[in-house]
Amino acid sequence: MNELVRQHTALGDTDLEWLHLLVSEWQLLSDLSFADLVLWVPTRDGTRYVSVAQMRPNTGPTSYQDDMVGHLVPRGRRPLLDAALDEGRIVREGDPEWREEVPVRVESIPVRRDGRVLGVIARNTNLLTVRTPSRLELTYLQSASDLAQMIAAGAFPFPDQQVDMDASPRVGDGLIRLDADGIVQYASPNALSAYHRLGIAADLVGHHLGTATAELAPSRGPVDEALVKLASGYAPRETEVEGDDGVIQLRAIPLKPKGTRIGSLVLCRDVTELRRRERELITKDATIREIHHRVKNNLQTVAALLRLQARRIGSERGREALEEAVRRVGSIAIVHETLSQNLDERVEFDEIADRVLAMVAEIAPGKVTGRRTGRFGILDAEVATPLSMVLTEVLQNALEHGFGAGEQGAVEVSAVRGGTTKESRLLVTVQDDGVGLPDGFDVKQAGNLGLQIVRTLVEGELGGTFDMVPAPERGTRVILDIPVHAEKVRPDK
Repeated sequence: MNELVRQHTALGDTDLEWLHLLVSEWQLLSDLSFADLVLWVPTRDGTRYVSVAQMRPNTGPTSYQDDMVGHLVPRGRRPLLDAALDEGRIVREGDPEWREEVPVRVESIPVRRDGRVLGVIARNTNLLTVRTPSRLELTYLQSASDLAQMIAAGAFPFPDQQVDMDASPRVGDGLIRLDADGIVQYASPNALSAYHRLGIAADLVGHHLGTATAELAPSRGPVDEALVKLASGYAPRETEVEGDDGVIQLRAIPLKPKGTRIGSLVLCRDVTELRRRERELITKDATIREIHHRVKNNLQTVAALLRLQARRIGSERGREALEEAVRRVGSIAIVHETLSQNLDERVEFDEIADRVLAMVAEIAPGKVTGRRTGRFGILDAEVATPLSMVLTEVLQNALEHGFGAGEQGAVEVSAVRGGTTKESRLLVTVQDDGVGLPDGFDVKQAGNLGLQIVRTLVEGELGGTFDMVPAPERGTRVILDIPVHAEKVRPDK
């Protein structure tokens, strides 16, 4: 719509924002009217109209099989559009149009803002299935007529209310029509079912909806006056009411077709099962995070016990072995600590890599600096846990065997994500500028426990490849090529 309005019309940004607000709300008018809506805006030179938006009803058959957005028609071809635009009134005159052997009643509703008519809504009703209307349909049509008059007067939509139509109740979910005093004049079957779920046994017609709703909501103090006013439809608001056996969502829409409130529409939806599932998911997420937190605590306890044992052991090699075990356990604990802070089983591995790099750097015999380049991105827990251990072993091996006491040097961890959306790969390179590999070194024949752990995890658990080669100038380069799931970008990224 933005592109069409800016390309063909003279409307400004504030006018365009008003049209967006209208389009976000007009599903309500379409469903109440059982009609298609097409928004026509005059072009910059005033000789044509351009259709910038379209809505089909959920309550009846459509009048347009094709998409009308982007169509241009010359002024004069559709007299009802001209009359509504020029006179600023709702135009209903004329005989039904026949489209593909289907009679269609066409009406035009001017869209007004601050005294100016910005465009015209063409309301097209398929008359093929017309029959004697029921009480529900008559209530729908009367409410639609009131809303149309409010649009023509510039009183709808409400500028201070942003509505999420995906989450708000819709016409078919349940509709209640109130008079100016908040007394129920009509309640649809779905609305009655929602209130029965909430706890009311009698019919709603003739009752004050605000008072009845407030009495259904559990309260330890006096009746909630704010809830009474909202359910009475005095202002455009949304809320949820939770009773002993159910939860309903309410949306109040004051009706002011001639500037004075004559009543209100209250849309309601039974969201009991939806809220129950949400609470179950929240409980499940909290349980998973608590499990990760406890695993992290237990791993830290194990690491503390191993560290204590290392201090008491007399053998230097035994002490070193226990200290290596402490770091291995610690790398796993870092992953579980990160998982305990997330709602899913995925982690931002860059933070983990930085912490592992800092943890292993503490054991460096000399002044060795470490840094990370590139980005690991978001990884599944089943990849992050073994990868953290692999990274720990590779860094520990580089620092212990690449540098002597008092030597200065650097270790760089590089990560590159690549591949397609269905298959992504992670290429990790760990390079140091230490003494390098001994002559005749073969990584597949190396008996070092750390390298055996790396090879087993990379090839067996991660399904990747592992290699260790001399660096181009000095030192050693370790290359890890691991398949990972395509990264899903989080909403806050």
